Amino acid sequence: MALAGALVGCTAGSAADDTLVIVHTNDTHSHIDPLADNGLGGVARRKVIIDSIREANPNVLVVDAGDIVQGTLYFHLFKGEVEQQMLNELGYDVQILGNHEFDNGMDALKTMLDRAEPTLLSSNYDFTESVLDGMFKSYMVKQIGKHKVGIMALNLDPHGMVAEGNYDGVKFMPWKEAVENTVDLLRNKEKCDYVIAVTHIGYSGSDENPDLFGDVQVAEQTTGIDLIIGGHSHTLLDPAVRVANAAGDSVTIVQTGKYGQYVGEITMNLNDGAVSEKLIPIDARLDSRRDPALMAAIEPYRAGIDSLYNHTVARVAGTEPMTNRSAAMMNFAADFIRNRGERLAGGRLDGSIGNKGGLRITWNPGELSEGAVLDMMPFRNKIVVLEIKGRDLIDAYGVMAARGGDAVSGITDASQIAPDRTYRIATIDYLANGGDYMTPLTRGKRVAESQAVAYDDLLDYLKENPVIVPDTVARMK
Repeated sequence: MALAGALVGCTAGSAADDTLVIVHTNDTHSHIDPLADNGLGGVARRKVIIDSIREANPNVLVVDAGDIVQGTLYFHLFKGEVEQQMLNELGYDVQILGNHEFDNGMDALKTMLDRAEPTLLSSNYDFTESVLDGMFKSYMVKQIGKHKVGIMALNLDPHGMVAEGNYDGVKFMPWKEAVENTVDLLRNKEKCDYVIAVTHIGYSGSDENPDLFGDVQVAEQTTGIDLIIGGHSHTLLDPAVRVANAAGDSVTIVQTGKYGQYVGEITMNLNDGAVSEKLIPIDARLDSRRDPALMAAIEPYRAGIDSLYNHTVARVAGTEPMTNRSAAMMNFAADFIRNRGERLAGGRLDGSIGNKGGLRITWNPGELSEGAVLDMMPFRNKIVVLEIKGRDLIDAYGVMAARGGDAVSGITDASQIAPDRTYRIATIDYLANGGDYMTPLTRGKRVAESQAVAYDDLLDYLKENPVIVPDTVARMK
């Protein structure tokens, strides 16, 4: 098999050869430790579940649906080393890319994936002109007795989602053609009885970009896929969703939400294709069974992380948490971007725009650490100032409105914008380059740019404004 890797199961003919158990995760986002707000998650706890499932079942496939990185100081400091080591230590069989794996560019991604022990899959990225050439398979086959199960992977279009320059040489292939071609190979060449698609495309398409496709669209518009294991949209599917495909057959779609709070377990009957599924909470009941060797492997990374979490840089006033999706947090972020933009431009601006997807965690009332600042705005964006025509700015506000609003200051609604006037706004270079489908902003003229990344600018801003008073007035309608 030129394109596939085979995994051989138990001896043909045994009763155990009639069942495949699949363990799946997605969108861990560097949450190696349990979450501070609800206590769920943690990779050492996850290993307890994976090991127990392996002990109880002869045929187990462990897969991750992408975005293992970006979201805590583990990625900020160690560039994916820890997250990749954890997938290796937990014995994952399959790993696919999320969009955030590209955040530090292709060379850094290759360094991370050079350590990868799971099989790397992508059925609709062409890597031949990139530094990742030869590292990925387009599919793999797992044989269990007389049964064959094919596994493929689907990734999102990086254009408009991944920062330009961070996916150099990666060619996105039209998803429907890639699905049809890969399913044909698995069904007709490899003679697979079942096909599983592991995806990082989101549960469904989005109003913000009509070209987006998701697991629902893949299921409905194709044939030959039995099970879709998804990621990207952070959707907690409990129970799983069944969707009729183009031939009227049922396709099961699963996803575990985000941050490793749950592990999914799927049992597939290989005689009739019946699928049952459940979500397993990753909580403190597992602590007493954590692997000491794994805990010891994590420990050396914690010293630098703890020092940042112990360094207080500001204080959050009030009594309510500032969640990353709250009006308070988005208003704070937009005001900060506008403040820095006005310094760059040497004068007052009409407004500012930040993306809520770039705000990652909750700030609780009380002391605010340097680590919490970096966790909240972890991306290597820079603040820029644009001159842009009102009609183009109206289009940008339309994109934001389609996804439910973003962080804005000054101009709170598109109705306030005159089409023929030229505006000066501050934003981040990711959006100015068309990220998050903000193509209208690429029509603006860049007149100033910060030399520092945004989180460093934010730390300087907090030195001057060490008390954060949450503004609870929503500015985006």
